[in-house]
Amino acid sequence: MTDNTRVLIFDTTLRDGEQSPGATMTHDEKLEIAQALDEMGVDIIEAGFPIASEGDFEAVSDIAKNAKNSVICGLSRANFKDIDRCWEAVKHAPKPRIHTFIGTSPSHRGITNLDQEQMIERIQQTVTHARNLCEDVQWSAMDAIRTERDYLCRVVETAIKAGATTINIPDTVGYTLPQESADIIRMLLEKVPGADEIVFATHCHNDLGMATANALAAVAAGARQIECTINGLGERAGNTALEEVVMAMKVRRDLMPYTTGIDTTKIMNLSRRVAQVSGFPVQFNKAIVGKNAFLHESGIHQDGVLKNVETFEIMKPADIGITETNIAMGKHSGRAALRSKLKDLGFDLADNQLNDVFVRFKALADRKKEIYDEDLIALMSDSAANTENDYLQVKWLRVTCGSDGQEAELKMTVDGVEKSARVPGDGPVDACFKAVKAIYPTNARLKVYQVQAVTQGTDAQATVSVRLEEDGRIVTGSAADTDTILASVKAYVGALNRLRVRSQKTAPDADMKQVSFKE
Repeated sequence: MTDNTRVLIFDTTLRDGEQSPGATMTHDEKLEIAQALDEMGVDIIEAGFPIASEGDFEAVSDIAKNAKNSVICGLSRANFKDIDRCWEAVKHAPKPRIHTFIGTSPSHRGITNLDQEQMIERIQQTVTHARNLCEDVQWSAMDAIRTERDYLCRVVETAIKAGATTINIPDTVGYTLPQESADIIRMLLEKVPGADEIVFATHCHNDLGMATANALAAVAAGARQIECTINGLGERAGNTALEEVVMAMKVRRDLMPYTTGIDTTKIMNLSRRVAQVSGFPVQFNKAIVGKNAFLHESGIHQDGVLKNVETFEIMKPADIGITETNIAMGKHSGRAALRSKLKDLGFDLADNQLNDVFVRFKALADRKKEIYDEDLIALMSDSAANTENDYLQVKWLRVTCGSDGQEAELKMTVDGVEKSARVPGDGPVDACFKAVKAIYPTNARLKVYQVQAVTQGTDAQATVSVRLEEDGRIVTGSAADTDTILASVKAYVGALNRLRVRSQKTAPDADMKQVSFKE
């Protein structure tokens, strides 16, 4: 990299982001997100962990085949089998990258049963093997922050000599602080031979709420690649949020004179889509992309914004792709208006897709006087989550509520066969979920049940998220409807459909279960 002000954006939404319990995406959803990331200007897309399963391998391979501008990267552990499998997946890309890692801290060396010298040898062998396959090799020192500083210098030097072109310094458990994050990058640049000839990357987790600050501190110290995810998606408290670091550098160029290749006007639509396919809604007060990020309720703030928008807004909504007008649509709106509005929201539909959504739109318009952007986004989410090809489908629901008790009468199809049940319960949702279980017995445990109103008013749609766990597999289902109870049932059934798909996927081999995929 010749331009020292250029910061590369490495997006790992499809790999590290998908490690969030319940955030598993379908094959087609991964391809869709990868295409959107490519179009937005992401420099490197980490498409997955090819050896983890046949499904992961196929997704990485197909993403590589369809890539246009981005480098397509796959993750592999420090062994030849992983690296070979990774190369088989990414080699189809115009610009492929192998990303291999090993845990270098004392605790991780204990897990791998390697002493310091054995680990040095393993790094040298595996990075050399990767470089013999691919010119672009990234190496990561997992848990680098808790690795002895002198030893960290040694392993980084070994990886550089073996041919690594990018060295990643991950804060695997979100432990570091900004000053320490910067000090480590400076130390490596000063002490390690050849450090000035490669790119240093920073990969921060958000366990202490400082992932963005730590990533930016590393950049200020000399790192030139930030590893991040859309919406900060990731296991535990998540990863560095792409939208936060990109907009921070754009807004504060006076203090951080760096550039990226990101088209920021595509951020909001991609944020919404990732939230939909992952089943992880964005918190209202989330920086940049949260629902309240550009809302002002305080009288003083509203007065200031009306007089001069810069009084309380440090960036324009249009900068991240939020349309200035939120025009309500209704039952008299036609297909052309719906297509245009959906395109503005980031949904470019084929004719058959539009026809299906239009039917749902008209049904919603009959129940709601006005339909806003948020309603359409919820409608698209529900359309994607509940299709005619699902193994389980909700056909009819009636719930009786009152002081004398609650009862749900439900009709569903199971693999095309219609079944019904009538079940009492402790509340309408409990009765409905028990009715589902009566039709389709399952041992899945309900971990999360969450309801959010999409817009204001008593006729507002409710978006319901349900998270289920069974035999260590965690999935999320979501649905939207003006009928909160119906949305709850559809979300629950959607999660069961995903759980069934997950159970049919090829399981990783026994060796894979012994080593964490974390970074």
